Amino acid sequence: MSWLRDPDRPLLFSMVFWLVLGAVVAVNLLDESYAPTRYAFAVNLALVLGLWPVLPWNPGHRGRRLASPAFLVVTFALGFTGSAGTHAPLTLLAIANLAFVYGMRMATVILAGQAALMIALPWAVGRPMAGVLMEVGLLMVFAAFVLGMASSVLKARQLAERVRELTVAQERGRMAAEMHDSIGHHLTVIKVGLENAERFRDRRPEAAWDEVRQAKELTVAALADARRWVRALRPLALDGHLGSAALERLAGSFTGTGVTVSFDVTGTERLLKPDTELVLYRVLQEGLTNALRHAEAESVRGSLAFEKGRVVLVVADDGKGRDQGRGFGLSSLAERVQALGGTLSSGNAARGFELRAELPA
Repeated sequence: MSWLRDPDRPLLFSMVFWLVLGAVVAVNLLDESYAPTRYAFAVNLALVLGLWPVLPWNPGHRGRRLASPAFLVVTFALGFTGSAGTHAPLTLLAIANLAFVYGMRMATVILAGQAALMIALPWAVGRPMAGVLMEVGLLMVFAAFVLGMASSVLKARQLAERVRELTVAQERGRMAAEMHDSIGHHLTVIKVGLENAERFRDRRPEAAWDEVRQAKELTVAALADARRWVRALRPLALDGHLGSAALERLAGSFTGTGVTVSFDVTGTERLLKPDTELVLYRVLQEGLTNALRHAEAESVRGSLAFEKGRVVLVVADDGKGRDQGRGFGLSSLAERVQALGGTLSSGNAARGFELRAELPA
């Protein structure tokens, strides 16, 4: 149930929600004039509590988008079931949520409609307009702060996504060069070998067949390299997934290789910097690829743990282990992890091989 720890929900909004909700309940219980509507208030409060955890804070959550307008209606209704006006910040949170899901323009239109309704209803029952206009003006001031905060968060998300895209593009360029060197080398040797086989076929048939066998072996190696690079070039955002979801998709992409691959997440997930997310992606990729190439393992397990101040990724297999020391891939990864203030450790475990990365979060 990942929506219970929705990383898209701003922490400040959660704090405001629970503080204001407590104030609304306290006012209702202390003011005896609300006693006749207590049952309606309880139902209204239950709807608010039920909708808050499932509110989407990202337009990509299409299955829960209707929860946003429903939350706006039930928070606004608190004013009629007994809140003495203390519910207004909850309504502003609902409007801010609409900005996250439907855009700033929609949130502004709904806010204007609410202001018009707040003026029209008291006017219809003969309330003095001076007090009403003061209440509406105060609401607009607070609304400007809330929508300004929502706009800043949305722009920060767009910037982070852009940085992530640029980081991935840079990484792809580097990997494309490496792929050219590895697969290109294999194909060059295969071409030379087949040319030799063609020259030797009449005068030295055994040598020709040796060249063909070598070319066949190199073809298998080149094909294996190509498959690994295809996995490596898969983007971080798979069908809109980021963070642990992208890592889980990466682990799932190794299904069908003959090795059982599992992945789990512990702790409360939070947003990571694009560089941190990319390095974790590469660490998992390196661990899975090495397990397939060297370990002769039957299963590989990846686990991502969100701890206080850090995030830990462990990739462990049940294979034969391997010689101590790091190849180019692990050495390069270690440098990138250290550049972000983290550590990368690897070595034989009680059974198999384990790769562990710790990064500040």
